[in-house]
Amino acid sequence: MSRAYPEQDQQVFDEHRKLLFSVAYRVLGSAADAEDAVQDAWIRWSADDRSQVADPKAYLARIVSNVALQRLRSTQYQRETYVGPWLPEPILTSGDTADDVAGADSVSTAMLVVLETLSPLERAVFVLKEVFGFSHAEIAEAVERSEAAVRQVAHRAREHVQARRPRFTADRTRQRDVTRRFLAAATGGDINTLMELLSPDVTLWTDGGGKVRQALRPVVGAKTVAAWFAAIGTVSYQGVEPGDMRAELAEINGGPGVVFSGQGRVVATVTFDFDADGHITAVHNVANPDKLGAIAAGTARDLAP
Repeated sequence: MSRAYPEQDQQVFDEHRKLLFSVAYRVLGSAADAEDAVQDAWIRWSADDRSQVADPKAYLARIVSNVALQRLRSTQYQRETYVGPWLPEPILTSGDTADDVAGADSVSTAMLVVLETLSPLERAVFVLKEVFGFSHAEIAEAVERSEAAVRQVAHRAREHVQARRPRFTADRTRQRDVTRRFLAAATGGDINTLMELLSPDVTLWTDGGGKVRQALRPVVGAKTVAAWFAAIGTVSYQGVEPGDMRAELAEINGGPGVVFSGQGRVVATVTFDFDADGHITAVHNVANPDKLGAIAAGTARDLAP
């Protein structure tokens, strides 16, 4: 085994760490699991004979993809038996992610929710092909399938995603403006403005994971969703009184969102889907404390491919 240059091995790995996390997070939808997958990839990389590795980037991507795929399969039952809607673990992202429109879309809450409907293999293949541009041959090696099989899986996954992803979305400036207005209206209890910002058939998805009290089914309709958020300034939420609740704009998963915090902890995040006119078509509210660690850490990540 090649162990002569451990510092060089570490340097090569660190050069590709962002890529490895970006792949693992999109495959897993969990920052904590993605970090574990990157750590597992380091262990395998440091133990392998790297003297025969011609392309470290492809080699490391293959390792982390395989690790993430195995981890995703092992969590399938847990996600199938999850209490209430399952939403991805939100993360803070940097401006570089938002500036890359395709990259921001691929890490958005809406996209990760769609990816959750794929099989683990379809999800890994889609991420590697459509987001990171790996060849079918490289992906075949990563997921241990034939190239012909990978081509079929890639085609199936792409059609599945295209059929379910949002068709149109407002530009980034419009999204940020609507998010600011939504936050002001919600914290001010302005139900009329909320109604103006919401699409008539808007859907609110709340993820408490059985750890905190949340709606166990989607909340549908502008009037109901507006009333839900207008109550923020008048009732306590997870033991935090309205006067102690702080709401801040943040870039979450490549787009504008809101972080709610109080009593020294992050309480929840909210992200949105928008139509071409800038109306909010879906709201994703994550309040499961097990999923708020990456937000609480306060580190913004660049997840652009």
